[in-house]
Amino acid sequence: MSIPEIPVRINVKTTIDQDETYELQLFGRYFVKENASYLHYEEAMEEGSVRTIVKIASNEALILRSGAIKMRLPFELNRKLNGSYEMPFGHFAITTKAKSIEHSYEKGSGVINILYDFTMQGSPKSTYHLQITFQEDQK
Repeated sequence: MSIPEIPVRINVKTTIDQDETYELQLFGRYFVKENASYLHYEEAMEEGSVRTIVKIASNEALILRSGAIKMRLPFELNRKLNGSYEMPFGHFAITTKAKSIEHSYEKGSGVINILYDFTMQGSPKSTYHLQITFQEDQK
C-alpha cells in the first residue's frame, strides 16, 4: 500500500543565536508513515542540488540532507546527540541538543519547530531555531 504524499509549499526559517536569520521558500511533499511525519524537499545551491528529508516523531526528529551537502542532524529532547556534516572540502563532527521539538498538521497546513544547541568540531555552541511552515499546494 502506498502512502499518500501531499504536495506542499514550504517556508524554512533558521534563526541562529536570535540575530542571524536565513529563510527560503520551496516546494516538497509531506506524508505520514507509521508513527512519524516526513517532509521531503530539494533546494538548488551553488554547490549543486541538495535533497532534504525531515522526519519528526513525538520527542525526536532527524534531518537528512544528501547531494552536494551531506548532513545528518539527529534530535531528541534534552539529549546531546552526535551527527555529521560533509561538504566538498571536509567532514565535520557535530552535536545537537534539542530544547524543544514541536509538530502539528491540521486542515492542509503544518508547522515544525525545533529549538536546539548546535556545536561543530567542538566550536562554541550556537542556539538554532528551525521553523518550517508548510501548506498543501492547491495546483
